[in-house]
Amino acid sequence: MTLTVHHLGVSQSDRVVWLCEELCIEYDLKKYDRSPIMAPPEYKALHPLGSAPVIEDGDVKLAESGACVEYISQTYGNGRLIPKPGHKDYAEYLYWFHFANGTLQAGLIKIMILSMAGLGESNENVKRHYVRQRQLLEFVDQRLSKVPWLAGDQFTAADIMNVCILTTMRCFMPYDLGPYPSILAYLQRVAARDGYRRAMQKGDAELDIEKLTGAAPPPMQKGLAAALQARGR
Repeated sequence: MTLTVHHLGVSQSDRVVWLCEELCIEYDLKKYDRSPIMAPPEYKALHPLGSAPVIEDGDVKLAESGACVEYISQTYGNGRLIPKPGHKDYAEYLYWFHFANGTLQAGLIKIMILSMAGLGESNENVKRHYVRQRQLLEFVDQRLSKVPWLAGDQFTAADIMNVCILTTMRCFMPYDLGPYPSILAYLQRVAARDGYRRAMQKGDAELDIEKLTGAAPPPMQKGLAAALQARGR
């Protein structure tokens, strides 16, 4: 039985590819290009909601990146990268693992949605969400000024969940990390990991790791850039 990872390019499914590389497990990687912004029909057919990522393992078919990360870690990694109850970092791990999708990504993506709707930076809703963005990034930066990894001293699946939002997702919702030195130092530690570099080479070879982990936003996803240009933006 082989674990299959269905990876949508330039998406949060890079979390799953990275996890597999960190755990050094065997898996079958199937890659799908965006068409031109959203997932192509063959990817949407994998799950009723058209979600990314999707993994298959025998009779199991699973979406939701957090669920995929937990399933693979427990089933193939013997719980590696997940502190056990009673570990000094267990509570922090739980918090930061769920912070990724529950707070950070949800908070930052609202600006992208408002921008796509044609609302400029002078709009009161947009202004409010930019304040929230700064608050979220300052919060993460403060945490990383005290510890090398989000859960504490050890690299964990909580890092895998959050890094995508600070790197790949900036191809859709560009923001500058210059004011956040601890986040930038953290991303340099991430970029130095062999597992991360292997994952990005296998899943998104066209993305430049140095640009993803730098202060300035990386180049915008091609389909989105073309759409905005067509709209005169």
